[in-house]
Amino acid sequence: MKNVGKVCFSSVRGLMLSVLAFLFVSASAQQHWVGTWGTAPQLVEPHNNPPSPGLQNNSLRQIVQVSIGGETVRLKLTNEFSASATEIKAVELSYAKTAGSSADVEAASTVSLTFDGSQSVTMPAGQTVVSDPVSFHLDPRQNVAITIHYGNASSSSVSGHPGSRTTSYLKSGNTSDFTNAVKTEHWYNILALEVMADEKAGAVAILGNSITDGRGSTTNQQDRWADVLSRRLLQNPETSHVAVLNMGIGGNCVLGGGLGPAAVNRYQRDLLGQEGVKWIILFEAVNDLGGSPNGVQTAQRIIEVYKQIIREAHAKGIYVFGSTITPFKNNSYYSADHENGRNLINEWIQNTKMLDGVIDFAAAVCNPADASALQQQFLFQNDWLHLNADGYKTMGEAVDLSLFTYDGPLAADEDDDMPQAQGLWIEAEGLVTPACGNKFTDIEDAAASNGHYLLSGREFVSAAATDSADMLVVRFNVETPASYHLFARVNCPTWDDDSYWVKLDDGQFSFVNGLCTNGSWDWKELGSYQLQAGSHTITLTARENGAMVDKFFLSTSPLMPVGMGGDDNYQQKQDESTSVLSPSLEPVLFDVEKRGEHSLAISADRSLSAVSVYDLNGRLLYASGPTPGSRTWNVSTPSDLPVIVSCRAADGTTMSRKIR
Repeated sequence: MKNVGKVCFSSVRGLMLSVLAFLFVSASAQQHWVGTWGTAPQLVEPHNNPPSPGLQNNSLRQIVQVSIGGETVRLKLTNEFSASATEIKAVELSYAKTAGSSADVEAASTVSLTFDGSQSVTMPAGQTVVSDPVSFHLDPRQNVAITIHYGNASSSSVSGHPGSRTTSYLKSGNTSDFTNAVKTEHWYNILALEVMADEKAGAVAILGNSITDGRGSTTNQQDRWADVLSRRLLQNPETSHVAVLNMGIGGNCVLGGGLGPAAVNRYQRDLLGQEGVKWIILFEAVNDLGGSPNGVQTAQRIIEVYKQIIREAHAKGIYVFGSTITPFKNNSYYSADHENGRNLINEWIQNTKMLDGVIDFAAAVCNPADASALQQQFLFQNDWLHLNADGYKTMGEAVDLSLFTYDGPLAADEDDDMPQAQGLWIEAEGLVTPACGNKFTDIEDAAASNGHYLLSGREFVSAAATDSADMLVVRFNVETPASYHLFARVNCPTWDDDSYWVKLDDGQFSFVNGLCTNGSWDWKELGSYQLQAGSHTITLTARENGAMVDKFFLSTSPLMPVGMGGDDNYQQKQDESTSVLSPSLEPVLFDVEKRGEHSLAISADRSLSAVSVYDLNGRLLYASGPTPGSRTWNVSTPSDLPVIVSCRAADGTTMSRKIR
């Protein structure tokens, strides 16, 4: 996404603009831009597109309520999702007389905006524009009317925000009279309003779905939970410099499949890309869980995305707060499996060392007698998912304002302990026999476990292969009935080669898609199964011909493996004719002391049979077995920290930790 209009003082037109530029440059040495209002854009759905008479050659007045005030402002507009250019003939800012219940403005307050010195601007498809700075006094929580006069503009392919909870006004022609205008409760093309603010000022950007976007709040009353939080911050002298940017999208998902761009694809724009952002609140996932075939697997993937956001935010010096997912029992989203996923994410939020703070929304609004359901007094339309204005008030009041006064060190970029779960480790190339899997290509690669991986040059997109030569088959015995998880270490370079067909026993094949790793090796969960004691078979065949598989892991633990995983124990178990999967053993506990730039001293709670060190891409840096019976080992690694250290005990149990 590219900015077309921008602040430009080298080609200033006119004396007045020159004076403003001088004042702006002088002030900016002590000040910086901070978003005071913003919204998360998407391609507007057909039923939410602008009503008749449409945008082309007409005028649209939209009302927003800012958070912090200021004296100098600029406006950002977006055409990111539109298929064609959008021509804007003029834009004005005015003080609105209401928060949206009328189109009335204080006419004397109106200022015209320019874009690189011109009143008109054309936004190419897929791009944004930024106005020149303009002197325009804003009080905190000021209602601002943004009036756009359109030229050529589509009303069927529009970038906007459907869930405005605020009335907009559309009138034919180039006009400032919105009497009898057509009303619509959506925003179009507006993206952000920013103020020049003191160095201390900053914004908190909130990643959310419809609960943050405000479904259930009161139209034109600005009583979403984020609005409640904003008012509290402004009223507190120690936090009156904190702006609030609501980046909620109704129906949004973290991983994909919901409305608007998935959080994993939009967080850099909507969170890290905001002007002056100093804090982030993560509060998504309920839509992912509600449509998930496996709540725990989905929860794990969401946690990994959250970790990715945290790392990137910390690299920019931004604090990140996690918010627990509010309950949804009695909604159609609810099942025991989905509740397990919610609890897994909430437990991680409450206990991880990576977050800089926790906001326990779930505790604030749950039923004290049943924590998996909302309090009935907070229900919106009895859907047991969204809250009413009273519920959002409770949420906004549940945020500890001291989170925004802390200026100490950022939290960790990783959780210290990453237990390597116990189970069956299977080298993919070891599954190739004269009868099965021999149409896979065995490729040598130092980045692969055991130095080999399998590539299928064949493709079976519509249906699974029927020839056993295209299949990898894992046969195993289960001793303890339980839920078992199948993971694979894969390298799927693009979204066009990121899927496999998988089946359990004599069941039907189902395809597992969305495994893209962007050209690096990573662990992905292929499925989970409720297995009874006895013999079982898992069969895998290629679906897209560019996917590469290195290793499999079958375990009762939902924890994702790290690095190259454990040593292959599949063939040994087969040869011994013993139960392949049995109850987990106690993990290895060990300490690591850094004794130099590339030297680590390791001490464990039991005798070690192997010590391995990997870089963060899973490349093996060091592997050795210590003296039998030894609990200590000195390791030299050619790579700078951080690295992953994996210790394996004589009984086969393993623990891996990331060392910074």
